[in-house]
Amino acid sequence: MLNPATFDPAVCPDSPGPGGGKAGYLSRQPILDRRGVVFGYELIFRESQNRQADPLGSSRHGLLDALAIFGAERFTGSARAFLQCSPESLVEDAWDGLSSTHTVLQIPAISEPSERLVRSCRTLREAGFQIALSHFEPEHVRPELLRLADFVKVEAEALETPAWNRVCSRLASTRAVVIADRVHTHEAYCKARALGLKYFEGFYFCNPELIPSGHIPANRAQQFRMLRELFKDPLDLNALCPLVMGDPSVVYRLLRFANSPLCALREPVTSVQAAIMILGDNLFRRIATLAIQCALSQDQTPELLNMALLRARFCHAAAELCGLDGEEQYLIGMLSLLPPMLRVPMRSILPELPLRAEVREALAGSPVPERILLSWVEHLEENNVPGCEEIADTFGLDRERLVDEYWRALSEQPALGD
Repeated sequence: MLNPATFDPAVCPDSPGPGGGKAGYLSRQPILDRRGVVFGYELIFRESQNRQADPLGSSRHGLLDALAIFGAERFTGSARAFLQCSPESLVEDAWDGLSSTHTVLQIPAISEPSERLVRSCRTLREAGFQIALSHFEPEHVRPELLRLADFVKVEAEALETPAWNRVCSRLASTRAVVIADRVHTHEAYCKARALGLKYFEGFYFCNPELIPSGHIPANRAQQFRMLRELFKDPLDLNALCPLVMGDPSVVYRLLRFANSPLCALREPVTSVQAAIMILGDNLFRRIATLAIQCALSQDQTPELLNMALLRARFCHAAAELCGLDGEEQYLIGMLSLLPPMLRVPMRSILPELPLRAEVREALAGSPVPERILLSWVEHLEENNVPGCEEIADTFGLDRERLVDEYWRALSEQPALGD
């Protein structure tokens, strides 16, 4: 646990302290296909005082309001939005503001198929929505609902035979596509993939098989040297520029990001040297780090880099709430997922980077103040709202402002492309 004795909230006068107010926590679980491309996101909304996941019951208006204001695509891009629903909420006329072609309404597979619920599911499907059944167990699902399901979610532990054989038998005469749910390890992913499944929900890509040697791969050494030079203060341009310019893929990505809305520049950037001059050291470090990690993770799912960038943008934006350095917080967020990108443990990476001792400790998992925001966002990714609130209350941070910064980072997350 982080140590509040080493944290001084007095350096953050805008934070009103624990208690905050009512905050709505929105997290998303990625659903990837066999190529590692995002197929959809399950959006999970929880009220601050509700310690249990709310399947769009009392809190559905918070999520629906957000989706109506921003549009679901602000949170999911072009991917589908999977929304948890209670059977009661599904029969209400609350979905008019959503894009039916990108929305999947998800109800528990054990729901009682009342005439009204079945009629609502049929009407929603005719309007273009898709229906998913979660926590699918072949012995307990009713045929009235199964006939209307486009997707069924089967938890990873239920993919063992003979349980999987029962699932296949139950779905044999339906159109429903199976999504492996709660896939959080590489082993679980491999098992689901071997069964022929096409879609996998969970953070298994954050826990890949590590390289046996535990050393940084030789084919990534050049890009890793760039990171090492990039984190030196001040920048040594004579050492950094030749390294960057020697990797066309990094130069391409760096210039593309520099000329994107990420930087919002008025004049085009046409060279590495121009990027340094126009962006300045701090923004150049951010953009170059993104470009280098994009190259480092090119054989991984793009969602890994998306997660790192979202963490970085949140940590940078929320740093002032904690009296922390925004540039360091950005780097902590970006570097936090280097181990799965390189498939080596963090302990093999940190000695190679010229970072402050406290930043290294934060990335290693030590309870230092520099880790506060990374820990908060990790809890949110895991839908651990009590963990988020414990951090906010322990360190005297405003719950609502933390949530606001995360919502803003999530809704403004840029599409990185290829």
